[in-house]
Amino acid sequence: MSSNITKFNQPYDQEIIDIVDYVQNYEITSPVAYETAWNCFMDTLGCGLEALEYEACTKLLGPVAEGVRVANGVKVPGTDYVLDPVQGAFNIGTMIRWLDFNDTWLAAEWGHPSDNLGAILATADWLSRTTDKKFTIKDVLSAMIKAHEIQGCIALENSFNKVGLDHVILVKVASTAVVAQMMGLTRDQILAAVSLAWVDGQSLRTYRHFPNAGSRKSWAAGDATSRAVRLALIAKTGEMGYPSALTAKTWGFYDVSFKGKAFKFQRPYGTYVMENILFKISFPAEFHSQTAVEAAMTLHTAMVAAGKTAADIKKVTIRTHEACIRIIDKKGPLNNPADRDHCIQYMVAVPLIFGRLTARDYEDKIAADSRIDALREKIICVEDTAFTADYHDPAKRSIANAMTIEFNDGSLLGEEVVEYPIGHARRRSAGIPLLIEKYKTNLARIFDAPTQAKILALSLDYEALITTPVDEFMDMLALE
Repeated sequence: MSSNITKFNQPYDQEIIDIVDYVQNYEITSPVAYETAWNCFMDTLGCGLEALEYEACTKLLGPVAEGVRVANGVKVPGTDYVLDPVQGAFNIGTMIRWLDFNDTWLAAEWGHPSDNLGAILATADWLSRTTDKKFTIKDVLSAMIKAHEIQGCIALENSFNKVGLDHVILVKVASTAVVAQMMGLTRDQILAAVSLAWVDGQSLRTYRHFPNAGSRKSWAAGDATSRAVRLALIAKTGEMGYPSALTAKTWGFYDVSFKGKAFKFQRPYGTYVMENILFKISFPAEFHSQTAVEAAMTLHTAMVAAGKTAADIKKVTIRTHEACIRIIDKKGPLNNPADRDHCIQYMVAVPLIFGRLTARDYEDKIAADSRIDALREKIICVEDTAFTADYHDPAKRSIANAMTIEFNDGSLLGEEVVEYPIGHARRRSAGIPLLIEKYKTNLARIFDAPTQAKILALSLDYEALITTPVDEFMDMLALE
């Protein structure tokens, strides 16, 4: 029946055309974007390697059917899996996102643009092994910059969470566009692929919020990247697209899923997002809490010096921005690690008690410590409208939190104010050395000393790295 369908003569929605024009024609000339993408590449891979220490993640990895190994397939870093590109994207994307420790973009819609690396790296590795297309790490960085930009620019003015949709819809759209271009699809085929991504079923935010917060939030981005690769491959066959996927009356995305409103755009696609991306360097915590955790660590040191403990605390007040209150201000039971790493009270209580916050601190063993829940009940959040305004200001993009501790004896500690986290563009000079140390630590989780040294030496040599073939780099990261 499909062979009898007449092709549409209508033009594609302008929003779809703009994405395709960008991935096909935009020339990246920004040294800052490439330098930031280089750091992002290392950090993102390291986050994936750390996730391999968690059985909840590794149980989801590997082929769809146990034991399947694909000739000349995608190699999954830190494992011996060799997979088809769709499942390879799922594996890499899931690893990257599992611990909520990769980069972040905060705007009307928040998200984690490095999630797209799952699709990009899987596609580049697979094509390099099976076709005459030979990708280098420079090509991967270029694709990362464009995927970051598509996801981030749409997110600047358009809130998907307010209509109940998860931000991984933007991972799927961005990944679909860039991998379709990497696969060498024609312009018409890339237009079709992007339209298919908008028409596709979209994830609800159910799994990120009370009472259903759960581990799907850790593999949702991997799922989105794998779907992106699949849709690009479908479009490559010549399968038709849907020109008014966004704007069609009644049946289009805007009417069905976006309350009838069209997207708004702050700026054209360029390199702004990668240049201003936020790195999670010090703490594996939802990004709206990063400055609060930093403040808590500082105040913990002051408490120790004053001879006080969490038992002496009467009240903790966090002056914060609206997005923080809407997303991670939680009371009541926290059922699992996915629930805990999206609760600012939990993420502040742990460093105030222990002087640390690691991925292990979200696990049941630590959460069972009764002092954490007792302190959570004493922590309140209040909005500072100036903090909210600075959060949305494109010239500032702050994520401010300020913390004051009141003790049982009536004394106060603070207020400790942190406007920009260590991973912010305004603190790059302080942050990048720590990011590299994070990468070294994550390499050491998986590889022996000689392999660590080899990977690290190449990773830190920008000129050598960008000319390295993707398949050769992936061979270095694979286990035999």
